[in-house]
Amino acid sequence: MKGRLAGKTAVVVGAGQSPGETIGNGRAIALLFAREGARVLCVDRVAERAGETAALIAAEGGTVYAFTADITRASDAEALVAEAVAKLGGIDILVNNVGVGGGGDGPIHRLEEAAFDRTLAVNLKGMVLVTKAALAPMRAAGKGAIVNISSLASTAGGIQVAYEMSKAAVNRLTIHTAQAQARHGIRCNAILPGLMDTPMAVHGIAEARGEELEKVRAARNARVPLGGKMGTAWDTAHAALFLASDEAKFITGALLPVDGGMGTRVG
Repeated sequence: MKGRLAGKTAVVVGAGQSPGETIGNGRAIALLFAREGARVLCVDRVAERAGETAALIAAEGGTVYAFTADITRASDAEALVAEAVAKLGGIDILVNNVGVGGGGDGPIHRLEEAAFDRTLAVNLKGMVLVTKAALAPMRAAGKGAIVNISSLASTAGGIQVAYEMSKAAVNRLTIHTAQAQARHGIRCNAILPGLMDTPMAVHGIAEARGEELEKVRAARNARVPLGGKMGTAWDTAHAALFLASDEAKFITGALLPVDGGMGTRVG
């Protein structure tokens, strides 16, 4: 079924990606949304990365724009929303995909203060600022769908306390937004990816640990119950497509695991 987002406008924040041979969540979401008929604004902190995603969409005949923003700044969050309204005519769909980890994060006894501040600023504050800014045109239109990219680490972990806390807060932000904005016709849901074969995850871990890429990939695959293999960004993208589409018009406040069954493991 094609054209599931025909006539809709979508802002994908974090539409670029770090280098790697696989595809990241934001880029996959932006590409899939465009293929399903949405006009897309690709937002990223790095202009080149946003531009690369936009170029891929344009090459396939999609309508797309690129915009550079640091979402930890309220002025940038407001600017990207203004750009979307100016170029797209409004915002039907917002995907909050920006997230960072590592860099001094770890178990609570090893956590570095700078890492805590950076992780919460990007993963939580940034999402709050963009959501707040986007709600104005959505409320005026009386409709909207917000999809937040959280993580299975929001409910499990023990390795990176700042990242885990930030994503747990994203879950609560999702439920709060769903409750507070329902009467305005605005839905808000979150996706909780498990172990995914994305550049940020696999390449980032390999680089941080000084390990071979395939060694990291094999170890992560072995931890996944469903088929013994990680998911990909396309799995996240298809979940986002469903939640953003009218097929999910009666779904709000949901926290959807996309994790190959990892979240079912207890003990």
